[in-house]
Amino acid sequence: MKKFFLLMASLVPLFLWAQGKSGEKAQPDSVELRLRQIYDKREVMIPMRDGVRLFTAIYEPKDRSRKHPILMMRTPYSCEPYGDKFNRDLRSESNLYVKNNYILVYQDVRGRYKSEGEFVQVRPLNPEAKTGKGIDEATDTYDTIDWLLHNTYNNGNVGTWGISYDGFYATMTASSRHPALKAVSPQGPVTDWFRGDDRHHNGAFTFLQTTNFLPALEGRHKEKGIMREIVKNDVYTDFLALGTFKDADALVNDTTPTLWNMIKTHPNFDSFWQTRDARRSCYDLQPAILVVGGLFDSEDCYGAWNLYKAIREQSPATNLYLAFGPWWHGGWKRADFQGFGNMYFGGSPSDFYLREIEYPFFRRYLEEEGEGPAHRVSVFHTGKNEWEFGDAWPLRSVREVPIYLHEGGRISGEVPSETASFTEYISDMSRPVPYTANPTRYRTKEYMIDDQRFATARPDVITFVSDTLTDSLTLAGPIEVELQVAIGSTDADFMVKLIDVFPENYTYPEEARKYVADPRYPMSGYQLMVRGELFRGRYREGFDSPKAFTPDSITPVKYTLYDVAHTFLPGHRLMIQVQSSWFPIIDRNPQKFIDTYHCSVEDFEMRMPVKVYHQKDAASRIVVRVAE
Repeated sequence: MKKFFLLMASLVPLFLWAQGKSGEKAQPDSVELRLRQIYDKREVMIPMRDGVRLFTAIYEPKDRSRKHPILMMRTPYSCEPYGDKFNRDLRSESNLYVKNNYILVYQDVRGRYKSEGEFVQVRPLNPEAKTGKGIDEATDTYDTIDWLLHNTYNNGNVGTWGISYDGFYATMTASSRHPALKAVSPQGPVTDWFRGDDRHHNGAFTFLQTTNFLPALEGRHKEKGIMREIVKNDVYTDFLALGTFKDADALVNDTTPTLWNMIKTHPNFDSFWQTRDARRSCYDLQPAILVVGGLFDSEDCYGAWNLYKAIREQSPATNLYLAFGPWWHGGWKRADFQGFGNMYFGGSPSDFYLREIEYPFFRRYLEEEGEGPAHRVSVFHTGKNEWEFGDAWPLRSVREVPIYLHEGGRISGEVPSETASFTEYISDMSRPVPYTANPTRYRTKEYMIDDQRFATARPDVITFVSDTLTDSLTLAGPIEVELQVAIGSTDADFMVKLIDVFPENYTYPEEARKYVADPRYPMSGYQLMVRGELFRGRYREGFDSPKAFTPDSITPVKYTLYDVAHTFLPGHRLMIQVQSSWFPIIDRNPQKFIDTYHCSVEDFEMRMPVKVYHQKDAASRIVVRVAE
């Protein structure tokens, strides 16, 4: 997860406030001077019910002609800058809350930076907190709101929000049950760190991201992290040379009770992870909630979709809203966003979101003005690049459509008729499938929409493709994967990708050229990864009950790719790829049913045959939701 304040640094300056009398753009310090004319900043230590004090920065409008709503973000990443300088979020042109005189509050969560107490990663709700005998993030929120109500010039309405890890804290605030908390917006929120978000994907360890993130957040490597010790050339080469989690652990060399160390002692979905599933806090929520996510969010796309579904099911009376766009992690805060990597989406989706969805949401519940967003659900459909609106997700009726794999690399809606048919590849952990075609020194955001032609060319990636479409095909919802496989050992990973193959004569529209990374990129035949996700095969019967494969025995592997909202246009083709590694996004499976956190490369079954069956009594398929 990226620190939110770094994201804000890339936003456009607040030009209207930076204009001098001459009309010339002033220097950045003039923006702050203007902010100081409008806002007062103070830093306070707010006491919690157990005596711990939390550092809080409050930006309050000087205007006393009316009372103002409070909008708060709680963060483990620091509410800097400390002292008299102003948070850079206030300087952005997209900050409609500054323009509308909100009281803006930023708080270091318990145990982080200038706040007192003990920091607990994704702290679970504490059952004893309801009886007044314990604390958690909800009680800290309650106590903070209570203090703010008595110590600011407010209108009695409070909202909270946050992106990524801050989004987790926003989710937890919704459980505080403070009557003044009227609106909450978890955005790209951490929700489940084992099944889908940052730390694991379907039980498989996120090697690159977690090794970069956790040692820098906690333990001995807070100042410089550990990546500079690992990456000298590129992440693929150097993480391959590093080895396994065990080798990374030796570099981290931390014996304190950090989450890094908890990961290796909780390899399965036990109570440690179960209690940290934020969806457990989603019953009978009182404030209105706006869940926001990016279709190409490499970190917490799972969290946003599944948090929305949990609230809808567990708290049906909640005023619930959903907004999903074609964004990377946090891209919805970039007002000028129209595309990234090789993809152009057009239509200013972020500007529309900020002005027509997010601000109207908070205005409705905090200012008590307006009707709020025009629709409960707003989802941008890529491919046709248009917003669609409705009252619930999916937005309109859908039907489940199976798509079967066939010999010869074909796909169709028909069940295979062959009595014996499979495609075989060798999964070689000495040269795993890279997550992107080009060498990188960090985890890019563009890999979520990368051209997959590099993977199609590899012998350890099997590819199945449809005929050219003669009509539009809109998919809306999750994708069920149902593979029938046989492997030569006792464990394997399975990565399935749904791909949109562009026509051979495709070129960028003229208006796209200033928004894409390289307007000269050969888009003819581009293979856009609409959705891809890896599954650790040992968890096919439950994340809390890993099970070895019987070598060379046909075994079903079923899992879910999280939701898509994409239209395959006429002239395009639909492609499915299957592979057994995605490195170093995911650690290498040793291809044995052994402890992946304590094994060495020497323990690997390095080369293993994998058979994917497409025959009548063992048909592999995906099941998509097709919008009517």
